[in-house]
Amino acid sequence: MKILECCGLVKTYGRTKAVDGLSFSVEKGEVLGFLGPNGAGKTTTIKMILGLTRPSGGKVLIDRNTKTGYSPETPYFHPFLTGHEVMRFYSRLQKLDRQTAGRQIAELLELVGLSGAAGIRVRNYSKGMLQRLAFAQALLGDPELLVLDEPTSGLDAVGRIEMLGLIGRLKREGKTIIMNSHILGDVEKVADRILIIVNGKPAGMADRSDLAGAGLEEMFVKTVGGAGHACADT
Repeated sequence: MKILECCGLVKTYGRTKAVDGLSFSVEKGEVLGFLGPNGAGKTTTIKMILGLTRPSGGKVLIDRNTKTGYSPETPYFHPFLTGHEVMRFYSRLQKLDRQTAGRQIAELLELVGLSGAAGIRVRNYSKGMLQRLAFAQALLGDPELLVLDEPTSGLDAVGRIEMLGLIGRLKREGKTIIMNSHILGDVEKVADRILIIVNGKPAGMADRSDLAGAGLEEMFVKTVGGAGHACADT
């Protein structure tokens, strides 16, 4: 059962076509690895999925009742707030009642390993701690669909293992996850399917079973080729 479908997505900025007729779907309960070189159109596509930017053409099909959580690549939180206060702020944006918010905040901060830092102002957080906090806020409200942009970025080796374990756990609980990362090994560990885009177009799709031989890194290099030398992501 499809939880999300992108049909012929196009996004132009002036004369630049960041996304060019991109179509794909995401099945309920799967982890989709969403890959591509810098400038491939990944971030632009994610913004269209989230409704943060409007497509120039095509459409995103998603049930309006589907709750979606988003963890950005470079999270920013008000530096004068504590980790707990950040979570409380986002719970209010979601209009969670005080009791539900209190329970979820405590559980999620524990889940991502920030219980001991809940009272520390985020200006004193490391990049890895900010990434954990972004992941925790994405889970507020118990969303069915999670969009994770570089979820292991800034984490040390232990933190990455813990984060991948958490993604696996969420998948077993029935969450649907779109994961974008430049760390191919992390994607290969958790993804059910891989979609690679180049120049805003689909360039390769593979199931986990397809990677049993060469592996994701070899597939990625063969698919992307010289396109990996673009200067900036879009």
